[in-house]
Amino acid sequence: MTGNKPTVVELGIDLAAQSWQSSGQGDGAIEVAFARGPGPATAAPAQAQAEWVLLRVAGDPAQRVLVFDRHEWECFLDGARNGEFDDAAAPGPLPGDLDKTL
Repeated sequence: MTGNKPTVVELGIDLAAQSWQSSGQGDGAIEVAFARGPGPATAAPAQAQAEWVLLRVAGDPAQRVLVFDRHEWECFLDGARNGEFDDAAAPGPLPGDLDKTL
């Protein structure tokens, strides 16, 4: 396990067998699945299994999957509920767009 968090390969799970929840249809949709796997290396024996949150983008040719522990996921959801990411969704220039206007 690299650090305290495993990669998808280290989890040893079959991504095709997961129950993925999708934000929409087609390429670009965000997909989330919950999987049980080995806990952090520092976990007590009672926590040898942990719930991991898997996040991917449908249609990603590299088939990348991000892995989050349950605490990270709950913090993300709390931030979303409290509007912490609202500024990121505000209309305006994208990074790099300002360079094009100079």
